[in-house]
Formats: sequence, structure tokens, C-alpha cells
Amino acid sequence: MILGIESSCDETAAAVVTDAGVVRSNVVHSQIPIHAQYGGVVPELASRNHMLAIQPVIAQALVDAGVTLDDIGAIAVTAGPGLAGSLLVGLQAAKAIAWSRRLPIVPIDHIAAHVHAPFLRDDTYAGAGELRPPYVALAVSGGHTSLYRVDGPGESTVLGQTLDDAAGEAFDKIAKMMGLPYPGGIYIDRLAQRGRADAIDLPRPMLHRDLDFSFSGLKTAARLALDAIFGDAPPDPEHPAFADLAASAQAAIVDVLVAKSLAACKQTGLKQLVVAGGVASNSGLRTRLASAAAKRGVTAFITPARYCTDNAAMIAGLGAALLAAGHGLSGDDLLTLDIHTTRRPAR
Repeated sequence: MILGIESSCDETAAAVVTDAGVVRSNVVHSQIPIHAQYGGVVPELASRNHMLAIQPVIAQALVDAGVTLDDIGAIAVTAGPGLAGSLLVGLQAAKAIAWSRRLPIVPIDHIAAHVHAPFLRDDTYAGAGELRPPYVALAVSGGHTSLYRVDGPGESTVLGQTLDDAAGEAFDKIAKMMGLPYPGGIYIDRLAQRGRADAIDLPRPMLHRDLDFSFSGLKTAARLALDAIFGDAPPDPEHPAFADLAASAQAAIVDVLVAKSLAACKQTGLKQLVVAGGVASNSGLRTRLASAAAKRGVTAFITPARYCTDNAAMIAGLGAALLAAGHGLSGDDLLTLDIHTTRRPAR
């Protein structure tokens, strides 16, 4: 069994997953209440709170799985990308356990783990059994929006990526402009369900230009629309246009994500599409992409919502796959393992 540890941003997580990818436990300690008052993640606060939570979270994951460290055969841990201070906490905890118990350790790329998440299995999810590489993957979250060709566990080529802001950041920043709580993406999603997606004309940035993304201009357009509706007055949640703006903003983001994902499938000639990352839990994206993919003859594998946001099950799951392929560090190599905070693979 593999113990997975994740601490790349503001969630401290640990999970136990079998060598076959069956999730035995998946514990996530969220820091949302801490960062909500600031409207976003404060890196120093995040790393401090990881230090407080990491040991209890690992202990709980072992209890929930009904195992002890004696039953663990390897450690998988997020090595990047992410916040440096946050990553260090998880990595040092993993290295300490691996060194003291003479276990192999597998450094995991956070985005690659998101992309691998559909292969996880549990009591209510049988996994994407028919999914086989190569396939196209859309990894979409608060910090990342990228398209990949995936040829195996941890083996990917970038097809397109955001040139500025990620889709999740656009959701959160537009929500903040509207006075909605943090993290704002979920509140935009809820509001959008009672608004009109065609009520406010917002741009679809770079919709027909290669496979890269850009969402900074959409945030500006949303700000201008908000000012046109409310002027200098605070946004009024009871105003009909309030929900319309949420619906229109969500539609603009979703249209771009769906169009470019299917364009990537057409460009590569691949008929399987994985959708993963925090924004993959957005109901509008899940519905639109599943429908549009089916019309194009593409099979969409949309990650279960519980494995979309940051979690350690996906870290352990990819760790198990990489170990099976002969990856992993031990001994002196373990001591040289360090974080990597950015990810820019060769195109």
C-alpha cells in the first residue's frame, strides 16, 4: 500500500491507496476558514498551518484505512508545482517517514496526479477502466489551465496552456468583484444556475487561436460589466443582473475550455478526453463538456468531484503507477529530493 501526502497549496492531505489504485482512505484538512478573510491564500499562513496539521492528518489517514505504517510499502508526495513553503512541509514529512522506515519515496508532479485521478477506484466509483493512453487531458484549476497529450503515468506533452491567468483564478476573482465569499468558484456555479448565460456579452478569449488560453481580459470585461450595472453602488445580490453576470461569466469560461479541449482531440486524432482539477467540479463545465464530447465522438472521462480538488489519493494513485513502472527513490537519493515550484515541460 502507498501513503500519499499532498501540501502544495492550502489543503493538508494524506491518503492510503493500494497498489492497484483502490482508495482505502482520503483525508483532507482545508484552510479555507483561515484564508477566507483575506480573499485568497496567504502563503506564510498556509505553510504554518500545514506544519500544525500534517501529523494529525497522516495519523487519521492510517486509522481510516485500518492500517499502520508497518503496512505501508512506499510514500508518494507532491514535489511541485505549488507554494514553496507549503510543499516543503509535506516533502519533509514524507522524507522523514521514508528514511526512518527504509521505504522508497516517489516525488509526484501535482498536475500529473490530477490527470491520473480518473484511474482511482473506491466503493462507489469503479474507475475509468476503459481509459488507455494515449489520451488528451484538460487540467483546469485555480493555478493551472493546460491541455496535455498523455502517453502514460507521468508522461505528458503540453499542447496548450494559459498565457496569464488560470480559469479557476478567473472564477475566484470575478466572484470577489461581486462580493461573493472565498473561494468564489462554487458561488459563481450556484448563482449561474438561476441566471441567463446570454444576458451579458462577455468575450471568449483566444477561442479560435491555437490551444493556449488567456483569462485576464475576461476578468476586465466582467469588471466593466459590473460597473455598468451597479455604478459606484455595491453589487446587489437581489438584482436580476447579479445572477446573469455569474451565468454569463461561467458560460464564457466553459465555452473556451470545451472548444479548446475538443480542438486538441481533433488535432491529435485522439478520442479520449480526461478532465481534471478543481474547476472540473464545476457543474456547467461537466454538463457542457460531456454533451459536446459525445456529439464529436469523443469519450469524456470527467474526474469524480471528490478527486477534483487537491487531495492525496491522486498523489498515492500516481505513485503506485510509477512504482510499478520502476520509479522511486531511496537511500542517498532520497536525501537529495527537493521541491519544484514551476512546471514548463518542453512543447
